[in-house]
Amino acid sequence: MPPDSAEKALNQSRWLSIVGIGEDGVKGLGENARNAISSASVVFGGKRHLELAAPLITGGSRAWPTPFDAAMRDVVALRGQKVCVLASGDPFLFGVGATLSRHVAAEEFTTYPAPSAFSLAASRLGWPLQEVETVSLHGRPLDLIRPLLHPGRRVIALTSDEKGPVELAELLAANGFGSSRLTVLEALGGEAERVRSAQANRFSLPAINALNVVAVEVAAGDDARILPRAFGLDDALFDHDGQITKREIRALTLSALAPRRGELLWDIGAGSGSIGIEWMLADPSLKAVAIEADAERAARIRRNAVSFGVPGLRIVEGEAPAALVGLPAPDAIFIGGGGSDPGVFDAAVDALRPGGRLVANAVTLEMEALLLAAQARLGGELIRIEVSRAGPIGSMQGWKPAMPVTQWRWRKPGEPQ
Repeated sequence: MPPDSAEKALNQSRWLSIVGIGEDGVKGLGENARNAISSASVVFGGKRHLELAAPLITGGSRAWPTPFDAAMRDVVALRGQKVCVLASGDPFLFGVGATLSRHVAAEEFTTYPAPSAFSLAASRLGWPLQEVETVSLHGRPLDLIRPLLHPGRRVIALTSDEKGPVELAELLAANGFGSSRLTVLEALGGEAERVRSAQANRFSLPAINALNVVAVEVAAGDDARILPRAFGLDDALFDHDGQITKREIRALTLSALAPRRGELLWDIGAGSGSIGIEWMLADPSLKAVAIEADAERAARIRRNAVSFGVPGLRIVEGEAPAALVGLPAPDAIFIGGGGSDPGVFDAAVDALRPGGRLVANAVTLEMEALLLAAQARLGGELIRIEVSRAGPIGSMQGWKPAMPVTQWRWRKPGEPQ
């Protein structure tokens, strides 16, 4: 097939157009984006988007259903027809483009992005975007901003509605960041655009537009809850009943688990949830499942996950190995409490993906015996960890040893999937 014919065939196969549109409506669109809208037999979008593009729509217009259909059934059902989907700004930055791409191949659509809300906000403030933390809190927990709150950092957060800036200011003030400066940028790019600032602990901006972005210049007080970007966070940051992998052991354990982007961890016998929480803090792409039999501890894990800004930590309340049935296969497993219970260890070994890592800690003789047997049968590495802390002995100071920990580290044979 001649090159020009191949290109024509490819263009014809692209039945779907995804157009990013801003608050300036059709005035801000390029010629190709305008043509994509006007030539479509059906245009999908939110009510606001359809109103903005109304002067160009010649076919049918269909607003997204409520609740939103993440499977995009109405769009996919029109495969082969000329269809256009409208999105806010850049469709592939926390936008509908990401959802569509899960159901429509890239060869089937053409995208015409507009500047994202993050880009517009950075340009109004004069902030180099590559030096700014960005987070979408639109339809997502505000707690996701917690790991980003470091003194002197700049954060741009996309909110859900007019309540978002107030709730964000309250979260900051309650966690020792009350002196942070918040700039609310409303209806960016449109006639109603407005930019206003206030301090978090004195926030009282009235009549905020539902379409807004909040820029935060983080300032921390002496009591600020700052989450260091390292393994082995202070035990005092966690709510726990003593059932916690202590910070020094935790740092070595997470180093052995060696998280890689996009991986899933099982934390069996999670206690306070500290291992799964720090695993997820290592990168936003990481996921974890905390398995805990005790209901009170499971509730504590849930509270800790929120306070550390990883509300996506999945908590399974139940006893292993029964509680492991049906869970997605993990890339890494940590066995802490309950590892010596019948069937737990073998179930974990069987469930682990090829190439995955398993780390188990023992403080009891029974669990240590199990790890010694596992190392003799499967190989891997055994290490002994002993930590002592200085403490008072009468009127002087001396070393007080903690219980030693035997740790087994093992990589399952095979290539990672």
